This record gives sequence, structure tokens and C-alpha cells, in this order.
Amino acid sequence: MKKLTSRTLFMFVFACAASACAELRDTDAIDAYLEQAVAGTKIPGLVALVVDADETLYMKAVGLRNGARNEAMTDDTIFRIASMTKPIATTAIMMLVEEGKLSLDDPIATYVPEFSERRVVTGFNAEQATWTTRPANSQATIRHMISHSSGLAYGFASETVAAISEGARGQSGDTPLLYDPGTGWSYSGGIAVVGRVVERIEGMGLDSFLRDRLFAPLGMHETSFIVPLSEHGRVATTHQLEGGVLVETPNPIDIRSPVSGDGGLHSTAADYARFIQFILNGGVAPDGQRLLLEASVRELGRNQLGSVRVTLQDEPMPELARAFPLGAGRDGFGLGFQVTGEHEDATIRSPGSMSWAGIFNTEFWIDPARGIGGVLLMQYLPFYDEDAIATLVGFEQRVYERLE
Repeated sequence: MKKLTSRTLFMFVFACAASACAELRDTDAIDAYLEQAVAGTKIPGLVALVVDADETLYMKAVGLRNGARNEAMTDDTIFRIASMTKPIATTAIMMLVEEGKLSLDDPIATYVPEFSERRVVTGFNAEQATWTTRPANSQATIRHMISHSSGLAYGFASETVAAISEGARGQSGDTPLLYDPGTGWSYSGGIAVVGRVVERIEGMGLDSFLRDRLFAPLGMHETSFIVPLSEHGRVATTHQLEGGVLVETPNPIDIRSPVSGDGGLHSTAADYARFIQFILNGGVAPDGQRLLLEASVRELGRNQLGSVRVTLQDEPMPELARAFPLGAGRDGFGLGFQVTGEHEDATIRSPGSMSWAGIFNTEFWIDPARGIGGVLLMQYLPFYDEDAIATLVGFEQRVYERLE
């Protein structure tokens, strides 16, 4: 197969948008698969969607969004999309890069001084709750922070960080880096740090910036950190696997999350699809307004890791998250997006596809080469539960087998 350049990929997408070139045949088979996935597993319910650059090709809601009330899942169900917030936040960051207000290669310590003295962990003694470190060989940059290559890591994704965090009680100092910036990959909250930088530069909350600069022009009117009281009935309940049994948690009276670049948004499949279409259209909103340069969109989806690859994360908290992600050892990482590496399997997303997920088993992908994007939203823990991932893989394969 001839290799496509990034520019060729986006030109292909623009042509498809004008001619509606993508089409799914035999969607009844996809329906049947998703219905069986919910009926035959622990998954309470889901919403699945496929779009091209300007149309919805497929949407299906299956199962329950509120088990206690026996309420059926619907297309317009609102989900906690957690870390699917990250690619939206990095898109906002690229807007400031375009405006010259910051650079991807600025040291993060320029804006957040406490990062200037971060050291790299060289050993941890669990019995004594002590660890050794050395000075980092380089400063972490904004690029490192938003491509998960800074050396930071979440405790639920790293045995070392989980152990240090547990043993750090009574000790002073920040958690050290796992490696020198730019030499590894580990899933972290670095995008939250840069999100706070955006707030300082713009003099407004990240929620207001996203609403004004992205959500309003894209028509994402149901994506926010706070769900209005009038819409609470559409919010899916969350579930947690406890002792092999899935336990439902009732929705609280006040449904909101802290404003952060690394998570917290609520959204619907259709709303998130508008963001996917924005990327497929190279940074152009539905009304034709350019919100982001095509070059910036390409940078979001360009592997930033060089020869480093995404690695399978630890699972020190298996009740919260199992080892992830798919594509470990093959894929790279862009700015907030996992980037699919080279492969020859025509039944999955193409090389160069952009994707990420949220901890309640919400997933999306964007395939510029084929001009489509997909969303699969569930609402239960642990993240990367085997049933959730098997359903994602099966859904994706059936989409590509039927794509014309």
C-alpha cells in the first residue's frame, strides 16, 4: 500500500467531506454484535457511533443507562468521559501556541517553577519507604507534559509511583520522575499542569476557554464540567466491579467535576463526534470558521516520541484500572492522542490514527486515512476491563469490514 503523507491524508478527508465517500453497509450486523455484547457480558449499556467528516454513519444505544430505574440507554445519554478531556485540552493548548503565547518546547518550569528541581528516581525501598534519586538530565517541556513523556505518571498506572506515594507520608518533596524527560512514556496528569498554564495566560478558567473557543463554535452544547439540573435524567450511572459483581452507584444530586485539563468533562456521543469531525476537517468548524491551522492539527496527531513507543502500564490498583493500552509496543503518542503505528491489518484503524480513552471505559478513534472516526461509550470500572476492550475491538473490526 502506498504510504500517505499527513497533508495527503487531510486532502483525502476534505475530498471525502464534499462527496460523502464513507459508507457503512449491513449495519444490522453491527447492531446484533453490540446487543449480544451487552446481553452476554457484565456491560450495563453503551452508545456506539461512527462518523465521517460531515455525517453520522452509524449510531446505536444498547442496554441500560440507569439500572435502578430500569431506564434504557439512549443516543443522547450523557457520560463522564474522564480522560477523553485530554485531547480537547491539548487542542486548546495548540491555539495558544499558534498565537505565540507559549511554545511546545518551553520548559514547564518557566510557568510552574516547582518543576525546575524535579529529580529522577533510581530506586525505592518498600520496607523503609525511602527512595534514591539523581538530577534529571534535562528539563521537561510542555511537549513532554502533553505527550506523556515527561517522566511523570499516575499512581494507578505505575507500581513505582503508587509505592512512592504510599511511602511518602511524612516525607517532604515532590514525587520524582520515572525517567529523564523525552526518554520514555508513562500515562500522567501532565496535561492538567499545562491546563493551569492556559488559565494563567488567558486570565480565565479552562472551562470558560473551552466553551468560548471550542464548544460553542463546534456546537458541542452538551459538553461541560457541570451537568445542568434539567439534564440529570440523561446522565448514565457509573458501576464498579466488586468481588466479581458489578455494583451501580446512583448519580449524585449535583453532577459536576473539578475543572482540569486531564479529565472531568461530561459529554454525549454526538457531541464528541463534533470534535472528531473538527479534527477530520483539519481544524475547520461546521460553519466554515477555521479554529486551528491544518499544520497544528497535524502536529496533534504526529508521533512526538521519536523511537520510543507507548508501553503497557502497570496495574497497582486493578479495581480501578487494568494494564493498558492496546497498541503498546507498536504505537507512538502525539499531543494528547495515541498514534497508531505501522501495521497491515485492514480490519482495524489505519496507521496514523488518533485515539484515546476515559477511565469509565469510554473510547474514541479518528482515522484520517479512511476519513472516519468512532466512539464507544460505557460507564463502569475497572478501566480496560476485558469485556469492555473485547467489545471495542469487535466493534472496530465490524466497522472496517463494512466500510465502503
